[in-house]
Amino acid sequence: MSYILALDQGTTSSRALVFDRAGAVRAMAQKEFGQMFPQPGWVEHDANEIWATQSGVAAEAIARAGIAAHQIAAIGITNQRETTVLWDRVTGEPVCNAIVWQDRRTAAACDALTADGRAALFGERTGLVLDAYFSGTKLAWMLEYVDGARAAAEAGRLAFGTIDSWLIWKLSGGAAHVTDASNAARTLLFNIHRGDWDDELLALLKIPRAVLPRVVASSGVAAETAPQVFNAAVPIAGIAGDQQAALFGQRCCTPGMVKNTYGTGCFMLMHTGRNAVTSHHKLLTTTAWRIGGADEFALEGSVFVAGAAVQWLRDGLGVIKTSAEVEALAATVADNGGVYLVPAFTGLGAPHWDPYARGSINGLTRGSTAGHIARATLESIAYQVADVLEAMQADAGIRLSELRVDGGATQNDLLMQFQADLLGVPVVRPKIIETTALGAAYLAGLGVGYWRDTLEIDAQWQSARIFEPAMAREEAQRLLLQWRRALARAADWAPHGE
Repeated sequence: MSYILALDQGTTSSRALVFDRAGAVRAMAQKEFGQMFPQPGWVEHDANEIWATQSGVAAEAIARAGIAAHQIAAIGITNQRETTVLWDRVTGEPVCNAIVWQDRRTAAACDALTADGRAALFGERTGLVLDAYFSGTKLAWMLEYVDGARAAAEAGRLAFGTIDSWLIWKLSGGAAHVTDASNAARTLLFNIHRGDWDDELLALLKIPRAVLPRVVASSGVAAETAPQVFNAAVPIAGIAGDQQAALFGQRCCTPGMVKNTYGTGCFMLMHTGRNAVTSHHKLLTTTAWRIGGADEFALEGSVFVAGAAVQWLRDGLGVIKTSAEVEALAATVADNGGVYLVPAFTGLGAPHWDPYARGSINGLTRGSTAGHIARATLESIAYQVADVLEAMQADAGIRLSELRVDGGATQNDLLMQFQADLLGVPVVRPKIIETTALGAAYLAGLGVGYWRDTLEIDAQWQSARIFEPAMAREEAQRLLLQWRRALARAADWAPHGE
């Protein structure tokens, strides 16, 4: 018997899952790690802690599965995207904390590039909007403000990577500095049409090419684990950013199919095949994956704060002790009581792209309770998804027939039913909701022949529950109108430059 190990490195926790040939989870381990907020709008991680938690849960999952490392046919890696690590090739130590995708410190730098007329160039080459969300300006900030970083980078001593690159470097004992096309496409440095780093964009951001990883396929052996990691040379054969991995795991591999992942943020992707569709409604065009030398693409809408809003209720306000309690608290009230929460804690993503928006709660009265705030928090996730879907349907010129969903918050039945009501289409929850890790496992397994082909894995996808819309469309439209009034009050709140 052999298995696939999927490493799912997320924004707030590191997880490892062991999958069998049927695509079933044989074991899982998870560990949260620290979040740092050194200044308003800044978010950082300790890259060494990410490695420690990820390697720790990998060993734990293998032990829980009751298997030996030599029984692992391949490792698939999926990761929080855009989070930026810069480390010393000689010592293997990061030169500073990782700058997280949620971090807004480079918003003013993006404004300056936009004012200089560069936004269109970045959009044409990368498919992205010129926003602090992406890795390129974060890396430029590190080179500018970390003592000695620029000189060391130009001398070839430093290595840049998103989290996949960092993990593969550590897993391979420093032998491999690589990324895949789906992660490279999230940097503002990668020309998605040519499938390579773009020298003109690198020059604009003053980034030496020497720091960049080699871009490899999303499925295929990219490296092997060093002997000291698992006491076995295990091929690393699947790499994809978390949202692209979820698209693959949901088997949304036909143009027009859409999935939405409910995690720390919300991420909706529509597969567009070999065609990189240009968005006219502020969505992103992104590389979905590279398999067999060919790149496929997706339209994406990114919501920055989804599950993180529930974490804020837990950690910031203390109204719940665990995130799972939010559904019961929200169910203590029949509706939101006119309360709308806009969770723009780190600005607003698609389709608004307002780095200066900030969180707000509107419609409070003396009758408002913790239940209303909990319900408004859950509803805010669904409203943001509705905004993205409206833009996506306009770009693609199609009407969605169903929304496939995954991620931890899909276990919240109240949220899923409200999402179906708001969108007016069925919301389909799969039997295996760990589709991000499953997608990485599928990519790795295909890369080593563990599964014969995509037809074999297509047959494994099953729905567990379908939430049918039950709300009158007039009521859904009324709620959305109020949501948009609340959005307008949260927009452009923070002083520019912060």
